[in-house]
Amino acid sequence: MKILEGLVLRPLGGDFIVTGDGIARIDFSKVVSMNATAAYLFKELKEREFTAEDMARLLTDRYDVSAETALADARTLAASWQDAGLLAE
Repeated sequence: MKILEGLVLRPLGGDFIVTGDGIARIDFSKVVSMNATAAYLFKELKEREFTAEDMARLLTDRYDVSAETALADARTLAASWQDAGLLAE
């Protein structure tokens, strides 16, 4: 997986939103918002290829969470990013 080029994470109140610089492929009629944890992963993974396992490792390194929970959460988040069109194919 890889996050599409041109996506920018911007703070909005206590959350974050994703905007695109010069991107026509994403339907921004739906706002993509992220909490602080998802935003942390987005920032860490933005410039590289990654797997759900990489996401889970980042979660366990930073938060007090089991490897199993981190992997389940990472898979769910990756699927939601894919559904929102944030990942390159």
